[in-house]
Amino acid sequence: MLAFLLLVDYIFGKIFVKAGEVKTDIKSVLIIGSGPIVIGQACEFDYSGTQACKVLKQKNIRVILANNNPATIMTDPEFADATYLEPLTPYFVEEIIKKERPDALLPTLGCQTALNLAVQLHELGILDKYNVKIIGSSIEAIKKAEDRELFKRAMGKIGLKVSESSFVQSVGEGIEFALKIGFPVILRPSFTLGGTGGGIAQNIDDLKQKLEKALIESPIKKVLIEQSVIGWKEYELEVMRDKKDNFVVVCSIENFNPMGIHTGDSITVAPAQTLTDKEYQKLRDYAKLIMREIGVETGGANIQFALNPETGEILVIEMNPRVSRSSALASKATGFPIAKIATLLALGYTLDEIPNDITKKTPASFEPSIDYCVVKIPRWDFEKFKEVDDTLGIQMKSVGEVMAIGRNFKEAFQKAIRSLEIDRFGLGCDGKDEIEINRFDENLKDKIIERLKQNKWDNFFWIRHALKAGATIDEIYQATKIDKWFIYNLKEIVDEENKLKEINDIFELAENDEEKAREIIKNAKRNGFSDKQLSFIWKRTEIEIRKLRKKLNIVPVYKMIDTCAGEFESYTPYFYSTYDFENESIPTQKEKILIIGSGPNRIGQGIEFDYTNVHAVLALKEEGYETIMVNCNPETVSTDYDTADRLYFEPITFEDVMNIIELEKPQAVILSFGGQTPLKLAKLFESQGVKILGTSPKSIDIAEDRGKFTNLLDSLGIDYPPGGYAKTIDEALEIAKKIDFPVLVRPSYVLGGKSMRIIYREEKLIEYLGEVKISDENPTLIDKFLEDAFEYDVDAICDGEKVLLFGIMEHIEEAGIHSGDSSCIYPPVMASEEMLDKIVNYTEKISLALKVRGLINIQFAERDGVVYVLEANPRSSRTVPFLSKATGIPFAKIATKILVKDSKEVINEFKLYDFKFKNQSVKACKAPVFSFSKLPNVNVLLAKHQDLMNLLSAEAPFNTKSHSSRLFQLL
Repeated sequence: MLAFLLLVDYIFGKIFVKAGEVKTDIKSVLIIGSGPIVIGQACEFDYSGTQACKVLKQKNIRVILANNNPATIMTDPEFADATYLEPLTPYFVEEIIKKERPDALLPTLGCQTALNLAVQLHELGILDKYNVKIIGSSIEAIKKAEDRELFKRAMGKIGLKVSESSFVQSVGEGIEFALKIGFPVILRPSFTLGGTGGGIAQNIDDLKQKLEKALIESPIKKVLIEQSVIGWKEYELEVMRDKKDNFVVVCSIENFNPMGIHTGDSITVAPAQTLTDKEYQKLRDYAKLIMREIGVETGGANIQFALNPETGEILVIEMNPRVSRSSALASKATGFPIAKIATLLALGYTLDEIPNDITKKTPASFEPSIDYCVVKIPRWDFEKFKEVDDTLGIQMKSVGEVMAIGRNFKEAFQKAIRSLEIDRFGLGCDGKDEIEINRFDENLKDKIIERLKQNKWDNFFWIRHALKAGATIDEIYQATKIDKWFIYNLKEIVDEENKLKEINDIFELAENDEEKAREIIKNAKRNGFSDKQLSFIWKRTEIEIRKLRKKLNIVPVYKMIDTCAGEFESYTPYFYSTYDFENESIPTQKEKILIIGSGPNRIGQGIEFDYTNVHAVLALKEEGYETIMVNCNPETVSTDYDTADRLYFEPITFEDVMNIIELEKPQAVILSFGGQTPLKLAKLFESQGVKILGTSPKSIDIAEDRGKFTNLLDSLGIDYPPGGYAKTIDEALEIAKKIDFPVLVRPSYVLGGKSMRIIYREEKLIEYLGEVKISDENPTLIDKFLEDAFEYDVDAICDGEKVLLFGIMEHIEEAGIHSGDSSCIYPPVMASEEMLDKIVNYTEKISLALKVRGLINIQFAERDGVVYVLEANPRSSRTVPFLSKATGIPFAKIATKILVKDSKEVINEFKLYDFKFKNQSVKACKAPVFSFSKLPNVNVLLAKHQDLMNLLSAEAPFNTKSHSSRLFQLL
């Protein structure tokens, strides 16, 4: 074996192209990013684009980046030689090309936005005009894959089946074809992403309504009407091909949900669990034929198949000749950097010439093999939209996703659930759903089965309810068409739960029979049960269960992601936990700091926090620390295997992170860069003796607890909207009467305005308090809502003694529109000098009173000359990336260095002696992007800023009371 490995090392050492060697005459490349994050096109593409930037710079190729998303680290100046934050339209991109004269355009890493733009640039003759060649995929390949009519013809040419379908360009044509093949039918607009405009039509009236929308959404006004294969099994292959016809399947992915639910909304599992080897080899052969026919020979692609579970018939659904959201998942699941290798292929390298970074022995033509199970669960935010239809279909609705890794499906599945940040800790038995299920009558099972037929996002919880109510695997399968193998695994979790409940006192058992207790707990952990679940089952606290587990020496081991199922040594410390035998994570003796990530993207907590985390990693490396990243989001740069020194792909819970802390023993932990997710754990970590860098948990609690914070403002003599803290409905009504309606109601410890509402009437207040279940444990703050007030956002850095205020942003919309939903300008243009001085003074007072160390964000409102403080967040905020790019100063990096060294040294390093935000010459504007088209039935109420919309029409008069109209007058 040793001789074989030495031979492999010798051969591949001769084949691999050296890091500095360049196989292309391309000197400069223009990368088009994916633009703003929307449902269906999220930060997976920023991750891919960032990887491409790094690869090209390593090859000494000039990188020109066009992207208009300020939240991603991709648009930071160090990632490209020239970064253009410009609209992604042919006009602006032509101007960039005219100025920069790139040799090549790489559009395959910017999702549908970049592909569509590349096609437009080609058709307008702009690429030929400036002699720019497209790399990564040809225009012909893009068109053949993205135009569903051309794709259908191509599949027919190579003998592969697709659903019976027809392209239509009018509602009349659609009705005619639908009547021919029968309902239901599926609508798929050409050249769209995330199922935009798509749908399932059940009858003629339904078809008329949905087809009109689909025709509008398609850039070429063409829609494929397809015979339904709802209920079939769905599989994806992530594949790569080079110019020598080397071909690899990077990863097979199986959808937990059947056809009819968009793959972005489906739970997915890697590798595919229910394929026979014969079926897998058939899909592999089909994928290779498709890649050849479409003409992809310098990059990667995602190909989706449907398989009839009754007959074994296979249909080709679609192909994306670019990196996709599944590419990011497959990269993180296998350790195989798809975007990096796709970039090298685009430059002319071949798979056999590119070394695997993780093994350093195998080439990229060596197909990854994994000996673990990966589960992805999407994250939805339906609770933010009361009227939304939360049924899943072929149009994607999820806003983020989590990934979990385990030795088996059950372990990975339960880890993924507790990664979701929905206050659940596994498949039930965590005290969150027992009351709800007991409300049903004697027809419990039948009602649950009917509920399962609706394809709601939380159906996996309802499968548990069905099993507990006595439903069979066949009955659940008929209702959901989820493969029986998955249902059987969920049944095994429920069976294990029932066995655990039979034990009256695990602590007594441990005293009398330690070995038996150890085996029971260890088996539960191998099935993915969290300490929280066990504490609920055995009526103990999580800390008590933890102590017992450690007493019995039941601790997780950590396995490496190595791309080769242990055949070769891994050189990249990239780990997941499991309750197995050998531990492969051997901590170093270096000084180290652990950084907790922000978990899944959701409304209110997106990649702005990942941006800060990545900067923290880079800054700490510069200061000589070993960096340890803990996160569960497969879309982000922070979970790239080469970002931190050591990466743990784990849920952001006390149990999972504390396990890592106890193994690694870092000098300190950073919580304040991951948004609300890690901050909620601050008190628990502190109680366990963990050193926390930055603002203390006590100060965080003062800022987050609305009652304590108002007491602090009183002591500082700072104005805030009048209000009070209520623990009962009567107390709340009394406060509301005292301060008068309208009132702003909000709980403590929330992010992105979750559960916050403006209420104008008493009956609505009572209704709201019932929804949030006001109590002693769940109090609510009731403030006077300041109508017609102007709002400002401030970001600052404090070292405990001095405050560096680096930006005041002015909201274009008036107060009452959440800061994340408001357009903002920097620096402010309408505030008086007196008011700005007051904001600066208040920021300094609050920061010092809270003893902030690091970043702080404070929100102010001004009305009738009075400045009010709305809230303070002693952590990173969503505006840090925007202000960093507006000023050109890396504030996240500065804030990190202040945590580990003398602030005077940091000020000197970044030459910030005389920085004044008022002196900034750059004017920047941030505008939010919404995805309401993906969330049917949501009523978008513009109420407080309807006048802004009216201003956009020529005949609308100015509303002189409105902040936005005053701004327009000024402009």
